[in-house]
Amino acid sequence: MENTRLSDSQLLSQYKKGNEEAFSELLERHKDRVFTTIYLIVKDQYLAEDLMQEVFIKAIRTIKSGKYNEEGKFLPWILRIAHNIAIDQFRKNKRYPMIIMEDGSNVFNTLEFSEESVESAQIKQDTYNLLKGFIKELPETQREVLVMRHYMQMSFQEIADATNVSINTALGRMRYALINLRKKLKQNSNAYDKNFYRK
Repeated sequence: MENTRLSDSQLLSQYKKGNEEAFSELLERHKDRVFTTIYLIVKDQYLAEDLMQEVFIKAIRTIKSGKYNEEGKFLPWILRIAHNIAIDQFRKNKRYPMIIMEDGSNVFNTLEFSEESVESAQIKQDTYNLLKGFIKELPETQREVLVMRHYMQMSFQEIADATNVSINTALGRMRYALINLRKKLKQNSNAYDKNFYRK
């Protein structure tokens, strides 16, 4: 098949001109990477397959609408769509990673809890709910690196490749995400100390 010798950009150009087979070749060429990107997040083969269909449908719609402008960068673009769709699914399920801070401590160590105290258990649950909110409030670039690192357990090199940035940029985003979470959690801890633990 002649298409195997063509670059992604050339295949896209042919597809825009009405050659449906050109997109089929793109799909065949990159479906394994797309599936893996999704599967690492959702951890479910059947769900990953369903979401992969969504990825390619969204890609087709974007290209056909004339909004695709990533010439020469089809793979990073399609992987970004894949990981965004998978992360959206992840958020819908309301499952969040157990965040480990820069010093290696769990975020819940920010507040001290007595395991047998009902009040402390409630505070811990409240803090977990706040944490989910804090994660949502992070800038998109910081949030995606944090989720990919802690939930998907990807290396920083893998994160850099998936988000099309340098490894130093990925590390920097992760650092700022943790700093922002720590600040928010510390503020929350102070609020509990002042409002609930006065004697």
